[in-house]
Amino acid sequence: MDAIAINDHYRLEWDRLITTLRLEIGQRGVHPAHVVVLLPYVQLIGIARAAWMRGEGAGPAGAFFMPRFETTMNWSRTRAGFVPAADDLVRDPARDLLTAASMLERAGLHGAGGALAARLMEAAWSIAPVAAAVHPDQRVAWGQRMGQALQGEGAAPLLDWELRLGRIAVVWAAHSAYPTDALFSASADLLVLIEGLQQDPLFAALQARWGERAVSLQLASPAESGPCSLRQALDAEDEAEQACACVLAHLAAGRAPLALVAQDRVLTRRARALLAERGVAVRDETGWTLSTTRAAAAIMGLLRAVAPDATSDVVLDWAKQAGAIAAPDLDRLEARLRRAGVRDWRAAAPDDRAASVVETLRSALREPRDLPGWLRSLRSALQAAGQWTELLQDTAGQAVIDALHLHEQSDGDLADATQRLTLAGFTAWVAQVLEAGSFVPPHPSQEQVVLLPLSQLLGRSLAAVVLPGCDENNLPASPDLPGLWTPAQRALLGLPSREQLAAMLASAWDNALGMPRVDILWRASDAGELLMPSVLVQRLRLRMPELAPDLRAMQTLCRQPVTMPRPSAPALGVTQLSASAYADLRRCPYRFYALRMLGLQESDELDTALGKRDFGNWLHALLRHFHDALALEPQATPGQRHAMLDQAAERTTREQGLAPNEFLPFAASWPQVRAAYLAWLEGHERSGARYQAAEVQREMGLGGLTLVGRIDRMDRLADGRALVIDYKTEARATTQARVRHPEEDTQLAFYGALLDDDSLQAMYLNIAESDSTKAFDMPDIDAWRDQLVASIVDDMARIAAGAELPAIGAGSACEHCAARGLCRKDFWSADAGAAHG
Repeated sequence: MDAIAINDHYRLEWDRLITTLRLEIGQRGVHPAHVVVLLPYVQLIGIARAAWMRGEGAGPAGAFFMPRFETTMNWSRTRAGFVPAADDLVRDPARDLLTAASMLERAGLHGAGGALAARLMEAAWSIAPVAAAVHPDQRVAWGQRMGQALQGEGAAPLLDWELRLGRIAVVWAAHSAYPTDALFSASADLLVLIEGLQQDPLFAALQARWGERAVSLQLASPAESGPCSLRQALDAEDEAEQACACVLAHLAAGRAPLALVAQDRVLTRRARALLAERGVAVRDETGWTLSTTRAAAAIMGLLRAVAPDATSDVVLDWAKQAGAIAAPDLDRLEARLRRAGVRDWRAAAPDDRAASVVETLRSALREPRDLPGWLRSLRSALQAAGQWTELLQDTAGQAVIDALHLHEQSDGDLADATQRLTLAGFTAWVAQVLEAGSFVPPHPSQEQVVLLPLSQLLGRSLAAVVLPGCDENNLPASPDLPGLWTPAQRALLGLPSREQLAAMLASAWDNALGMPRVDILWRASDAGELLMPSVLVQRLRLRMPELAPDLRAMQTLCRQPVTMPRPSAPALGVTQLSASAYADLRRCPYRFYALRMLGLQESDELDTALGKRDFGNWLHALLRHFHDALALEPQATPGQRHAMLDQAAERTTREQGLAPNEFLPFAASWPQVRAAYLAWLEGHERSGARYQAAEVQREMGLGGLTLVGRIDRMDRLADGRALVIDYKTEARATTQARVRHPEEDTQLAFYGALLDDDSLQAMYLNIAESDSTKAFDMPDIDAWRDQLVASIVDDMARIAAGAELPAIGAGSACEHCAARGLCRKDFWSADAGAAHG
């Protein structure tokens, strides 16, 4: 508690102010109960009452009768109930967005509601405090004057939309009633206004209204600065951790409660999470955007999942949160979709049990309806999906339900919104409401840390202040002007100018520096970009150049070198072997162990852009369709073959559910690919070769082992021998290397081993997007086939005998290896690397 003993400025300042207030009351001869004291923000009410109770000479009258300590909003709530009109500005995003869209329509901006409603609402909200400070009887006339003045200003063509929105915002604000209107007719013998660091137009209006019965008082900021520590962090995460360390150090020294200033909201939220992990009780007076809560994500996840063009990833992501779908069924569905690469949910199997449940839930949210109908349907969908109860049990979920008026008892709140909305329109409205709303978590009964804005340090007796986010972006000495108003328009409307905002920030900064102990933090970089400290910090460093040490405790860890894994697994046994599996064994035995023997597989991505692999799969399938059709019409003319190939391409595109816009780059190269392939096929058939089958599944027993594989294509040569063909869409140089080093590439030899033919031929057929189709014959395939079979028998025998399977892969074999995270190659110690070398 030493900080309080060193500097108890605001306790003394409150005592001084209360003494002044008592003298004012006594001199005017008014009763304390007939005095209203307006405070700049609600958190000061309890502090002011406590100061009054401990005031000097507080006898029975002072104990049982005290002034009404209020904010303007609190005071207005005690007056007659306020009921807004249909078009009033009510600071409820759900209603104000609808009103904004309606006003845009009435102003002739048809179809602009969805895009501009949020901007109009923001503009109206920004001038609402100014409009509310105008007497209700004079407000419409004020709006007319402001509108005419804005019209007279004109605007550059690029700013025409902003000017039109501004005029509509003024009309809206001027024709609205406000809860604080009741204060213009309120009665009190004395009105005392305690000024804050930020201007309040209503304070000035009420003081003018009360005249001599009003008095303005001000809390003086500390005249001297307290002990201050400056800390520079590397990045945002480092800054959040250092801020957390500062808080913990203050608490360990008995300095509580203390303030954590929310200058950078994202960083402060991260620091708050770190404090929560350590059990620190935090009173959050700022909150965060409602759209960033988990509850809001659940709502938006559902709405995105029911969209007609929803991807499988989006639907699965939502379905995993919906308790109505059995987890085993959902796991099987996901595995099936990933194996088949079904990116578009509409292509999912409708007869699947989990897919059927999902589709039933989706089907209820498709047809257009009015907003009340949408809200009822959304509530029903959440209940059917098993998400409604979770929302009710979560404080943020309750805030989301309230913001969207989803409760049954709220069904009549938006009954006048009769315009029919599509799913996309309703989703946009929900997103805007959640983005405009905020969530403040419940306060602990006894806080250790108070999370608040910089300006609300005024009047607070705090043991210390931790102030992160003091960089050039989050704490500019000359703040950017918010909203769409130009400097001239702000001056006209009575909004603070840039200079006034800078002066208010400087006052808040000086007030913070006067706290008992202050930690000021900033980061040197953000997302890879260099950041300078705020100009306010740079001025401070002229007299305090030294940086404070990092307060985080260092941990000493024992060295644990990571070495190359060398497992041995004779008990696992290998009973089936494919060409790709054997290629894994030759490239890296550990990869074979992890992916083939243990059966570990990474999940296939669903929502990824089409790549060369997709083009290859598409080409394989369409060539099968084409050759199966050509086998029925072997005498087809070149023109007919051209048409048949196009028909096969269209059929394959439909079957694989490929979106035309995504497939456009490959579709553009298709004419070249088609012409080159038909030219090669013509020469191939002149040699006497004939198509036999495609996608041929073959097996061959080899002792206790079964070789399996699927051959892209098999032809018969003129002499009756089999020709094994494997399609390649890779770079031509890669295919050339395969046949140049057949001892390293075993694919064709493996396929040859699956056939009973004593003699055969094999080739890779390279089908390029911008070049000719070219065949690469594999020489001496019969000899390579026999050698491969002998190698397989020997390798499998060694594995069964307990041979080690080390992670000896290198180069390209490791670049895209699914087992790289298991072998930990990137973390091997130098000793392991030397041993390997």
